[in-house]
Amino acid sequence: MFALRYRAPLRTLVSLKRMISTLPNNEHIRVFKDQSSTSSILTYLESDPPSKRLAIGTTTELPPTPRSFTENRHFLKILDDVLREYGHLDEDVASQARALATPPNFQLSPGGGNPRRKGARSEPQGASGQGGAGGAGIGSFVHLGDRRHPPEFGRIAWPEDILGSVEVDDSGEVTGKLQPSGTYRPVTNDGILGLSPFIREKLIERLKKEEAEEKAQ
Repeated sequence: MFALRYRAPLRTLVSLKRMISTLPNNEHIRVFKDQSSTSSILTYLESDPPSKRLAIGTTTELPPTPRSFTENRHFLKILDDVLREYGHLDEDVASQARALATPPNFQLSPGGGNPRRKGARSEPQGASGQGGAGGAGIGSFVHLGDRRHPPEFGRIAWPEDILGSVEVDDSGEVTGKLQPSGTYRPVTNDGILGLSPFIREKLIERLKKEEAEEKAQ
């Protein structure tokens, strides 16, 4: 006997293809064609058609570049809210905070990285070393950065890669909540939204919550 083959309707196949289309340089971001323009909509959500209000933004090229990408300011506001609520709990922040708890006869370089003995000559570090964590003690800060372009050890990320900063004490404990940097760019020449798994998960949870509220209206 001949086995019967099921052939899914073309519309279903097209819909499935659209749902699983992701960026080649970030598998967590989905790509949908914007039916009202020649651009593509980038989003963390799976709904088709996607919510433009909750989308990351749009792009005229794939993968997106700073020139082709148009950011969604509402999405960035949601990201900042998530960072304020959960950023201080991220492991990247915790590991940097622990690194500040150095022995008494050591202090961190201005970039918040390699420890040096007190009295040692400080070498210039350029723009990437400015505004860093500073030496261990009250008033020290660590930065939560995008992972798309990790800085070298002993350096801090470029402003467009810094999601926010948080204060730590001399024992390496985070003492407050993370404050968004205001300089972060979701797309640079190094990629798009290289968030840590923890922050990405919390962000998607918030987006799904807003999407459900949007559909209920």
